[in-house]
Amino acid sequence: MTYLLEPIGIVHSPFKEKFGVPRQPGLIPVKSQIELLAPFDLPVAVNGLEGFSHIWVSFIFHLAMREKWKPQVRPPRLGGNRKVGVFASRSPFRPNNLGLSVVRLEQIEQQDRQLILHVVGLDVVDGTPVVDIKPYVPYVDRVDDAKDGFAVDAPVAHFEVRFSEAAEQQLDEIGSAEFRQLISDILSYDPRPAYKQDEKSGEFGILLDDFNVRWQICDDQIWVLSVNPA
Repeated sequence: MTYLLEPIGIVHSPFKEKFGVPRQPGLIPVKSQIELLAPFDLPVAVNGLEGFSHIWVSFIFHLAMREKWKPQVRPPRLGGNRKVGVFASRSPFRPNNLGLSVVRLEQIEQQDRQLILHVVGLDVVDGTPVVDIKPYVPYVDRVDDAKDGFAVDAPVAHFEVRFSEAAEQQLDEIGSAEFRQLISDILSYDPRPAYKQDEKSGEFGILLDDFNVRWQICDDQIWVLSVNPA
């Protein structure tokens, strides 16, 4: 039996590619917008949602779709070396490619004919299709005695992020302290895949908003080399 899903909205996010997207929601306070699509963009459809501080966002991993699914995956939390069952992971490579994240709802805004939900902490790439939104209800959604399997502790920021003189000058021209902080937050968690994290040389790049951020690792620091228009 096959079921069809119709997107109700689309995400506008600073993450223009998969590399650099936080591996879990809420790790980085990145601001995104969910634009509701017709015919689901009626103000009455979100009436009452403004009373909730957080929402569940169901979405499609549209960049991870494959013809065949695999029963086992290699979670980054296990260094990319151990396999677990796909249903014991949050891997985007799933039988139905569905994702679920809880995020903070900051504002619901009507822009001309557009209905926009401003959220914080969403961990998806720009253009991600949203298939459902539900309010987060603490008394049923929070489980105080839940077990956390192999994901015992929250990820920690491993690196101090420094900016080269050239990068600082480019950021001054952009004029956004918030964007500078976003770069620092993302890189401090080392966005490289697990099999690359033992390497201490090489230059890397992240496409963030409309900028190409180039960086490299020096000892226990990450140095941002440049922030150029993409």
